Amino acid sequence: MSPFVARRTITRPATVAGIGLHLGQPVTLVFEPAPAGEGITFRRVDRAGAAPIPAHAEVATPAMLRTQLGTGDDAFHTVEHVLAAVGALQLDDLRIVLDAAEPPVCDGSAQPFVEALEGAGPRAHGGRARTLVLDAPVTFEDGESRYEAAPADALSLDVTIDFPHPLIGAQRVALEVTPATFARELAAARTFGFVKDVAAMRAAGLALGGSTENAVVLDEAGVVGTTLRWPDEFVRHKALDCVGDLVLAGARLRARVRAHRPSHRGTVLFVRELLRTAKEERTVLGIEEIMKILPHRYPFLLVDRIVELEERKRVVGLKNVTINEPFFQGHFPGHPIMPGVLIVEAMAQVGGMLLLGSVEDPERKVVYFMSLDNVKFRKPVKPGDQLRFELEVVQLRGAVCKMQGKAFVDGEVVCEADMAAMVRPK
Repeated sequence: MSPFVARRTITRPATVAGIGLHLGQPVTLVFEPAPAGEGITFRRVDRAGAAPIPAHAEVATPAMLRTQLGTGDDAFHTVEHVLAAVGALQLDDLRIVLDAAEPPVCDGSAQPFVEALEGAGPRAHGGRARTLVLDAPVTFEDGESRYEAAPADALSLDVTIDFPHPLIGAQRVALEVTPATFARELAAARTFGFVKDVAAMRAAGLALGGSTENAVVLDEAGVVGTTLRWPDEFVRHKALDCVGDLVLAGARLRARVRAHRPSHRGTVLFVRELLRTAKEERTVLGIEEIMKILPHRYPFLLVDRIVELEERKRVVGLKNVTINEPFFQGHFPGHPIMPGVLIVEAMAQVGGMLLLGSVEDPERKVVYFMSLDNVKFRKPVKPGDQLRFELEVVQLRGAVCKMQGKAFVDGEVVCEADMAAMVRPK
């Protein structure tokens, strides 16, 4: 279980323009904020009626020398550098809008996209960030590409390559992937290729926009028309590509990933394998996080902890009932019993956490309960009890939500109710 981590988007749009690496077409890319829960999507504005395509391994298509989303004329090509910047900056919701099929290559690295997104004001907004974790190691092979992912507290990469060229040979880079380490160690690493392969690539319709200005090109003797930014720039770029392709998991990943001779095809297939075994990390919200979301304060804050939160679906919260509760002074002297109306209030506050935890700027919103139905009290609640509230969404339409709730003590139902609520600005 982990503390609550809010989803992130950007504050304002940002634009990057240029030509695509493989297709060679002029293109303008615009990063736009997206609502909480929408995820990362790519959109074409040059094709009327083209549906957005999510950045997810399920829609990724095995392609030569690039990561491709979708198929046919509406597909997006060479998205890995853009996604590397998105993943490194831990953005969860973003619309990536293009007027062509391929993002601009810029200088062949992810640095221009990092700079654009940082300038767009990354910020937390409503909802809980999805995080995938592993219970056991996962291994995968695709030709010469070998991968292993092991459980870890954060995302780290250990990437090795081996090319029969005097400037490359065997190289390795290992690091924990954070916004700072990515910006410092990987973002500026450029894509690379070999003079001997250029003719065949262009005959296949690839590298049409490539040049020594946007790629590190090597002949038999060394680098052509540029200088290396690091002696091991080659493996750093492969790690950059891995960061981008791992975004296709559709969630943040906590794992130690080792990749030997990774390829775009291999990493996409590896992500699909991860998704078969990974599970979503449970979130725990302590009282500090709860007080950032709920407006209630002593003596009317009746939630101590949120132990499960499935956005827009389900929430589980705890209330520890002690003899120090102020209502026991009068309810009843010598025979303390928690008032039923306060049990229902505590249940409603847990439901409020479910609703406010999935909206933008929850500190500026409040939950108003509209109705209570089928309220039943099964057993009295006394000092020393721990109330466990479980609420599930029955219907969600716009700002109005209907929920079914139950309260338990030691596994027995003590209260149940159906309630409807709406979220409104304060």
